[in-house]
Amino acid sequence: MEAAQEEVLSPDDRDFVTALASGLEVVLAFDEAHPRMTLSEVASRTGMNRARARRFLLTLHALGYVRKQGRSFELAPRVLQLGYAFLSANNYRSVIQQVLEDITAESGESSSLGVLDGDDVIYVARSSSRHRLMAITLSVGTRLPAAHTSMGRVLLAQLSDADLEAYLERVVLEAYTDKTVTDKAELKKCILKVRQQGYSIADQELDSGLRSLAVPAFDANGKLLGAINISTNAARVDLDTLMKEYLPLLQRKAREIRATIS
Repeated sequence: MEAAQEEVLSPDDRDFVTALASGLEVVLAFDEAHPRMTLSEVASRTGMNRARARRFLLTLHALGYVRKQGRSFELAPRVLQLGYAFLSANNYRSVIQQVLEDITAESGESSSLGVLDGDDVIYVARSSSRHRLMAITLSVGTRLPAAHTSMGRVLLAQLSDADLEAYLERVVLEAYTDKTVTDKAELKKCILKVRQQGYSIADQELDSGLRSLAVPAFDANGKLLGAINISTNAARVDLDTLMKEYLPLLQRKAREIRATIS
């Protein structure tokens, strides 16, 4: 499927608001490994000088998006409004959430909806099972490298040939396990295979024991909403079960989404 080309501003364009971009960069500097940082640490992670980083942190603090504790800064709960705005602006939120919960009820496994954001897949809706799958906690807002996840490869398969080539040229492939695909030519073959067959399996590439399956989700007009997946433990669910039981379930739920959301 050829993705529509969109005009994207470059940083040197007169309409590009550098201050806004820098402010968002400061927000995104906080993550699971860096939940609380000093001014110097924020400046280092963003590549800003201390004075510039300080202005953005104090502005975000004044707006309620950052909290200050002594010499350290951390994100405030108000940041969640930014993510909620995305979900609220898309009227499919409740439908998708119910679909994911149905998938979990039928399979006993976790299910998520992810969208492509840069070179990562970001979780925007999720239904969790009682099984713990990874060392990190997967939740709405979690970002994972698209190259090594089933949802990521499904979404990469929807890119135009030109956009896919640009992605492959810039992406850095890191080895997370001994099963991780780190050769770009091999990754391209995987993505093209996903494009042809309509689903993707990622088998312990990101985390040992993590096995996942994903399919694309479209609305009634053929607009890509994201990818839906089932993630499970390789020791508990074999590939045969994934293909014979979980793939038909995901495909059926993807058709349900297409029939429901316009």
